[in-house]
Parts: sequence; structure tokens; C-alpha cells
Amino acid sequence: MYRKFNLVVLFVLFGFAVSAQEVKFPSLDSSPADIAYYPLNAVKVKKGEDSAPLIKVLYSRPSAKGRTVFGTLAAFGEVWRVGANESTEIKFFKPVVIGGKNIAVGTYSLFAIPNQDKWVIIINKQTDRWGAYTYDEKKDVVRIEVPVKPLATALESLSITFTPMASGANLIIGWDKTSVEVPVTIK
Repeated sequence: MYRKFNLVVLFVLFGFAVSAQEVKFPSLDSSPADIAYYPLNAVKVKKGEDSAPLIKVLYSRPSAKGRTVFGTLAAFGEVWRVGANESTEIKFFKPVVIGGKNIAVGTYSLFAIPNQDKWVIIINKQTDRWGAYTYDEKKDVVRIEVPVKPLATALESLSITFTPMASGANLIIGWDKTSVEVPVTIK
């Protein structure tokens, strides 16, 4: 009887020892995730204020770290995930129009094909993928060309923000000394 009791106690103690092992958390990613909302204060509202997000972009923010960004890290003429790690996601909370194309409420991936003087911005149906390795052009919702605008001051890390316009917002992507603006009409 004592043997059975001792055996049970031993198993219980072993179970506690296994469950008490320290959890190993991953180290800080070198390209941390960030979120950009439109309107910019959409999720920072206080009780009683009326604001809701219309657009949300979830992306990773790589840093230049002294490297040449466009033409090297993000190769000219090749599909790029607009960031690092997982493909960048853009969520529309209301229907929008980009490049004359109606886009339904939903979550999409955001890709670009950078070039020196213009970029092709791509909204694609496929989400939850790593990078642009499995990018499928057949799942494109819209492609729009936008001109490159040089920045006076270089941005060390990829940044995404919005500026308001009468019919919606400009999605602005900037990194190093390069930026592009994508007009988004909100219905």
C-alpha cells in the first residue's frame, strides 16, 4: 500500500516538475511588428468619443542598418512584401476604391514592385504567408502605379502612415529616402 502511495506521490511530483519548467520566450525580432490605423487616433479614443478604424495595416518594420534599401534589399522590378517577416496585411472596415477598383470589406495582403521612379502597389487576396515567396498574381485584387517621392531625411526603419484627403486617405509608405502615396477612397 505504501509502495502504491509512494509511486502516486512520485508521479504527482514529477508532473509538477515538468509543468514548472521555465517557458522560453523568443528574443525581440529585429524587424518588430507595428500597426498603422486610419484615422490615426481610431483606437486611442476615450470613453464617450466616437471613432472607429476605417483602415488598418499590420506590418513588420525592417531597418536599413547601413544597407542600400531599394534596388538591393527590396530589388527593383521584383514583388516585395512591403516590410519583413510575414506578408503585410491591410484591412478595410468599409468598402474602398483604389485605382478605380472597388474593394470589399476584408483583410488583404499588401505587396509592391519598387522601381526607381514608380512603384506598383498590389492588393492581394492571399494572407497569412511568409514574405512574398508564395505570392500568387492570380489572387490580385488591384494593381496601381504610384510615383516615388524622395524624402529629405532618410528613415532608418520602414514606416507606414496615413494622411487625410477629402474622399478618404493617402496610404504613405516610406523607408530610407523613398516614399510613395496610395490614394484610398472610402465609400
